[in-house]
Amino acid sequence: MYAVVDDRNFQFRAEPGMRVQIPHNAALEPGASVTFDKVCLVTGDQAKVGAPYVSGVAVRATVLGVVKGPKLIVQKVRRRKNHRKRTGFRARFTEVRIDGIDGV
Repeated sequence: MYAVVDDRNFQFRAEPGMRVQIPHNAALEPGASVTFDKVCLVTGDQAKVGAPYVSGVAVRATVLGVVKGPKLIVQKVRRRKNHRKRTGFRARFTEVRIDGIDGV
């Protein structure tokens, strides 16, 4: 059984026991419990698709902490000008563990 959850215009697949990285949310503290109530799709004995969300279904999760994503290198070069600029970027994510799907 799994569910597709919408969190701040980011959709992800959630199964019980799964670890998911969502875009960083400073309001969530490590160890806190969070409930995602915007469920777009849920499967079980029979699949339910929402328009836009399935009513009465929620996904429970526990916040594990903040993790960093892979480093992205941004490099700008202008030909024949001896101009090179190189910067890096690492996005931060909030990692949550899916505890269960309620209301199925």
